[in-house]
Amino acid sequence: MILKAMGWKPEPVGTFPITPKKYVVIVAPHTSGWDFIVGVLYRSILRLTDARYLGKKELFKPPFGFIFRWLGGTPVDRSASHNMVDEVVKIFNQHERFAIALSPEGTRQRVDRLRTGFYNIAKNAGVPIVMVGLDFKNKQVIFSEPFMPSNDQQKDFDHILRFFGPIEGKIPENGLGHLQPSA
Repeated sequence: MILKAMGWKPEPVGTFPITPKKYVVIVAPHTSGWDFIVGVLYRSILRLTDARYLGKKELFKPPFGFIFRWLGGTPVDRSASHNMVDEVVKIFNQHERFAIALSPEGTRQRVDRLRTGFYNIAKNAGVPIVMVGLDFKNKQVIFSEPFMPSNDQQKDFDHILRFFGPIEGKIPENGLGHLQPSA
């Protein structure tokens, strides 16, 4: 009901691939705080109880930190190098079913390149990547088929940018269209 009231189509474009028991979800373009709200609402509709997300540790402090944990969040310290990739891979190895949602940009600001953490997590954990586009222009969520990261990061990132490039976030100028590879 909330998504409908906001004008969003409750049915996603594409079928969410529940088949893999473990996967990394990358959600983009991440341009606004509204991305989180839309993402959590779709997570609820699709009953993705195994899907978690990483958030900066400041979000998990009182008085509202418990809400972010209740919504599936796991705090991370982004101020120091704690080898987060290895830590998340350990979490994958400890669960039979697990998914983690991350922003490939790592911020809501316009970026010149994608971060690599999500990619290294998927690669090191041996799990596929599922892309989820938040299309604010058409008020719909778009899912990709899962794909396994290869040994060619540039090729994989081109694939990712071709998927996300045409999708408009809440703040279109902060999206990924400018990074979309030609050809």
